[in-house]
Amino acid sequence: MEMTTISVFGLGRVGLSTAVCFANKGYRVIGIDTNENVVEQIRKRRPPFFEPQLDEYLKAAIDRETFLATCDPSLSQESDLILIAVGTATRDGKTDLSGVENAAATIGRSLSQTEHRQVIVIKSTVPPGTARKVVKPTVEREFNRTADKQFGLCSNPEFLREGNALHEVEFPDRIIIGSDDPEAAETLERFYREFHGGKLPPIIRTTHENAELIKYANNAFLATKVSFINCVANVAERFPFTDVKTVAAGIGVDARIGSEFLNAGLGWGGSCLPKDLDAMIEFSRASGYNPQLLEAVAEINRKQWQKATQAARDALGELAGKRVAILGFSFKPQTDDFRGAASIPIINDLLSEGADVVLYDPASMDNARKVFQDRVSYARSAYDCVEGAECCIVVTEWDEFRTIPPSAFVERMAQPIVIDGRRIYEPDEFMHAGVRLWAIGLGPRNE
Repeated sequence: MEMTTISVFGLGRVGLSTAVCFANKGYRVIGIDTNENVVEQIRKRRPPFFEPQLDEYLKAAIDRETFLATCDPSLSQESDLILIAVGTATRDGKTDLSGVENAAATIGRSLSQTEHRQVIVIKSTVPPGTARKVVKPTVEREFNRTADKQFGLCSNPEFLREGNALHEVEFPDRIIIGSDDPEAAETLERFYREFHGGKLPPIIRTTHENAELIKYANNAFLATKVSFINCVANVAERFPFTDVKTVAAGIGVDARIGSEFLNAGLGWGGSCLPKDLDAMIEFSRASGYNPQLLEAVAEINRKQWQKATQAARDALGELAGKRVAILGFSFKPQTDDFRGAASIPIINDLLSEGADVVLYDPASMDNARKVFQDRVSYARSAYDCVEGAECCIVVTEWDEFRTIPPSAFVERMAQPIVIDGRRIYEPDEFMHAGVRLWAIGLGPRNE
């Protein structure tokens, strides 16, 4: 199969990660974005966000001349595959499809300049019906021709996890192809067979609408698992000698349940789970169905961060004038993404009560400064962060925080009070060392 050129519209976390992986397999990839600053930064081999190994992949792709970043959509005219990977934020639960529509319109205009049949692939997360009712007619209007033999259309949702995106482009656990065009679906499947070779994952071919809904259902289920175990954690805290980590391990070995996403903590965040769950709730309501389970999942998560500041109040009493160390700003480790992060409402709550907040994160300090400016202090390291603090709240489970021994908190803090919001410390070890530890889902150690 001759598949040498791929265009990717949108150079955000999904688009750029996908583009450089394809480029490093020898495909010619054209990355297109409307943001000139982003394109210029990428051309200088500097990713506009943090993702492990992305800088290496980007440099390698540019050096081997298989990847080009541009603002010029006309360069996509001779591509075999055109991927739409633009962002789809939500506003009041409703998915903003303006970026997808704009990309579709631009692609339609570009198609009018070539006789080369191309397959348009929607990787953006979009509500059911978007491919058929929005993208296809938009392309046809700008192209001034109908699909069929002129262009193909597939829905191909991504399931990338931030912090592991490149690995999951190369080694996904499944590929979903939605289309009512057998030729287009076959073209896309052949490409993936070639790209993955002997490590091809299961491929499911279905309708556009099923493919679109699979992505939302996938993220809604993951969010449900996290909110479920956080609910269990809240129960465990009320009974002596219980620990949600042991409970999660006990139920996780059940093959019907599984251990993934059963880590109790301060709730989920990021760019996917919150917006996708809100969108699914909204389009379910719009269809006439009340998704009560999903509403409960969202409500549990909205309140979960409050447990950290309540624990600080319980430990310190008045927070005014108290120095509180915050370890972690990003919503999860291995990323600088702070969208939906528990750190933001926690810090705002502490500041509203007059606390003196000092913050450290291995990858997201620049982002933290943009959000809080001079309202908080910024530490040079985790050890510097806890120095002189009267309370420390672990918000993000970075590996470098896991290795801090209890003696460091005892020796450096004014009061060795640690609120383990991500369950990264061994309770008995810390308590025996003299740390006053409060941990999510940990019941009293005595009757």
